[in-house]
Amino acid sequence: MKLLTAFLILSTSAFSQGVRGWLASGGDPQRTHWNRTETELTKDSIKRIKLEWTVKLDSPPKELTNLSTAVVRSRVSTHLGIIDMVAFAGASDRVFVLDGDSGKTLWQKTLDVTATPQRNPSWLCPNALTATPIIAPLPGAGQALFVLASDGRLHAFNPLTGDPLMPPAQLAPAFSKMWSLNISRNIVYTTTSQGCNGVKSGVWGLDLTDPAKKSFNFLAANNGAGIWGRAGAAVLSDGRLVVETGDGPYDLATGQYSDTVLFLTPDLKLADYYTPANRDWITKKDLDMGNMGAVVFPWQNRELVAASGKEGAIFLLDAKSPGGSDHRTPLYRSPMFTNEVINFSGLGFWGAMSTWESQGTRWLYAPAWGPPTSYTNFPQAHGATPNGSVMAFKVEAAADGTPKLTPAWNSVDMMLPAPVIIANGIVFALADGDYGVQFNPQGALLNSEQRKANTRPAILYALDATTGEVLWSSGDTIKSFSHFSGLTLAGGRLYVGTQDGTVYTFGLGSGMIP
Repeated sequence: MKLLTAFLILSTSAFSQGVRGWLASGGDPQRTHWNRTETELTKDSIKRIKLEWTVKLDSPPKELTNLSTAVVRSRVSTHLGIIDMVAFAGASDRVFVLDGDSGKTLWQKTLDVTATPQRNPSWLCPNALTATPIIAPLPGAGQALFVLASDGRLHAFNPLTGDPLMPPAQLAPAFSKMWSLNISRNIVYTTTSQGCNGVKSGVWGLDLTDPAKKSFNFLAANNGAGIWGRAGAAVLSDGRLVVETGDGPYDLATGQYSDTVLFLTPDLKLADYYTPANRDWITKKDLDMGNMGAVVFPWQNRELVAASGKEGAIFLLDAKSPGGSDHRTPLYRSPMFTNEVINFSGLGFWGAMSTWESQGTRWLYAPAWGPPTSYTNFPQAHGATPNGSVMAFKVEAAADGTPKLTPAWNSVDMMLPAPVIIANGIVFALADGDYGVQFNPQGALLNSEQRKANTRPAILYALDATTGEVLWSSGDTIKSFSHFSGLTLAGGRLYVGTQDGTVYTFGLGSGMIP
């Protein structure tokens, strides 16, 4: 266990090369959402948190989509002093880098989009920039801010000046609804979903040592099997990628891998897979697994992968043999913790899970949309949760030594929880206020304005990581909702971007004595 843990830490360090901040979706290549270096926001200081600044960016939304989750490079030495650089990507192909102390714009750009979408936009396919950027080394050029434009071209900028560091390179097809970037071994990856602009769902890679080379891919199906977990692909300690696919055809002989957890080599060849035994039923009921991103973490002498989806069950997989010899047998399959009514629209687990370890106990947190099932017993609960909640589990050993999940606590009601961040024994959770229902009672698909009319302003919470007790909340400070974005914690500050293009930043203040 110690060797595996050390390997994962080293792999994260290689990704960041000692750079402080929150550099990618989930904070690291494994998508743990665990900020190990945060020192300012603690249980002693959290009650002093306040809104430090807010700024409205010139970022027009597209359908329900606007600002990405922020990425942050902390403690950067400049001629102006030491600053935190906070980067957002906007749906309308705009990039903003802000000063974390003040919210002032350090630089901004509108990306040159060279393609034209073949289909009209909708909330499902907004023809927008949808991928969370990443800060990582560009071979031969140092740290770079990588941004994936709506036309599928990858841009690399000097984070401090905004100067381009390489010509734009085609990573994925244009307007294919791409998700959060990840980087491993000098290859940058994204995922595509939902057939947007006629593009097949899959995983796409580009070797940064030769970005002029054509990108390569793994396609999950000829039609369907969308990979739309907002965190994108996760990376294992050996460099393989893990993604979850959605509904669609299933035929191994012809490469149709719907509702499956795929393990891919760095050059995007199929290495292994796990398909739930009830996959036919999952697909029939539209209970996507592709709406969730997997998380990777060490446990005892294993490297585990936790995966889930709209069905409301959670799988724990051994990274060395995720589905056993038949590819259908996980180490652990939970009961349905949520979505008892079996509704594909706005219920189940969505987004990505989060994990950390404290005093020898491994914790797993899942954003549940809708209430828990009637037969799930949380020893600590905090009232009814008809809209959703953060569910907390302990990863413990079963009698045979394999892992299992033990429910620990359920949070207060949230509409709708985004993936949480953990630091210093605190779970930071965003109820993003989004509206997950997709159809009206007559069976007609809702449009963006109809869904937007049912949203609520987002609320940010700080919860005790072991009990779920509310330590602090933002109350009615935030005035809009967030759609498929998320929360960032870096350098003692929490950053939230909303659908109307506003950034809200919470922290303890400058610390200066007036």
